[in-house]
Amino acid sequence: MSLFKPTANWVTDEHQMFAEMANRFMDDELVPNIERWNQNGMVDREFWNRAGDMGLMAGAIAEEYGGVGGGIGFDAVTMYGQAARGDSGWGFGIQSIVVHYLNAYGSEDQKHKWLPRLASGEMVGALAMTEPGTGSDVQSVRTTADKDGNSYRLNGSKIFITNGQSADLILVAAKTDKSQGSKGVSLIAVETEGAEGFRRGRNLKKLGMKANDTAELFFEDVKVPMTNLIGPEEGQGFYQMMKQLPWERLTIGIMALGAIDFAIAETVRYTQERKAFGQRVMDFQNTRFKLAECKTKAEVLRSFVNDCIAQLEAGTLDAATASMVKYWGSEVQNEIMHECLQLFGGYGFMMEYPIARLYADARVQMIYGGTNEIMKELIARSLDK
Repeated sequence: MSLFKPTANWVTDEHQMFAEMANRFMDDELVPNIERWNQNGMVDREFWNRAGDMGLMAGAIAEEYGGVGGGIGFDAVTMYGQAARGDSGWGFGIQSIVVHYLNAYGSEDQKHKWLPRLASGEMVGALAMTEPGTGSDVQSVRTTADKDGNSYRLNGSKIFITNGQSADLILVAAKTDKSQGSKGVSLIAVETEGAEGFRRGRNLKKLGMKANDTAELFFEDVKVPMTNLIGPEEGQGFYQMMKQLPWERLTIGIMALGAIDFAIAETVRYTQERKAFGQRVMDFQNTRFKLAECKTKAEVLRSFVNDCIAQLEAGTLDAATASMVKYWGSEVQNEIMHECLQLFGGYGFMMEYPIARLYADARVQMIYGGTNEIMKELIARSLDK
């Protein structure tokens, strides 16, 4: 299993070596813990630290900020490696998104302060956009940030926040000007340690992705230095989020591809071993044809994902194409999980088999990062010009 398409022009020897190192680490440190993390509803903090020690989260961070100075492709390698081992619990995807916000919009002081700690695993990052009444409608956030001397006072709540229980640094979308709609939204970084008035709700019980801590967050007069504003001026938050959404949506496509590769490999192995009516399940034409369909869809998606990574590295990935890879990747992921689980028969319904967990984990891919209905609307807008 590999993220790389042999003809992909973004892949270098460094990416190949990084992938080999990441894969060994995942096999040794991630795979043995997946089941326990799902039972506990959270990934061990020690795993974040060990991943930091190995440099898995430092690929796209400049050397001067504690990284290895690579591009966004290194983060893609880490994400794929995780998903290709059947895990959706480790919240590195959001960690990477936070890093790229800071790379793009953070001040020098902010980068020096936070990027090394995100790279090392000392800090876990989260992005707090969604609110109980907003969902994909980011410009309608109700959380406010009012000036108070040299600080902001944050008030409001967020929901469905990935890494919500473990995050030390949260980028919060808030209204700094309630009269300006989308132009009044700003991003403000909150360090959770010692933040009076900040509170985490319960670890939400979900259909899938049970090892990924997802929480409600509450802000009651939380005092934050004005120097924690992301970007040089207020009112840039909506623009910043729209500019970074292509990477967020591509990460969903990358994770979909990894999960698909894992599911197909597990299903091939099972159908080769399982016998019914005196022959291997793999020997039935229906099984062979279904797996052939799944493999073909996986390879089509691999080509698309690699092309999108190359475009992102070149700075040319547009919103419509990112919407396509998110929409298509998540749809194909759910189709393939459905077909693979069916080939397991009754055992596919048992949680002892990873395919059941993969099936449940896949469903949210069509919802978060912007629902697939929103993706179709964005794609349609690019046509109707």
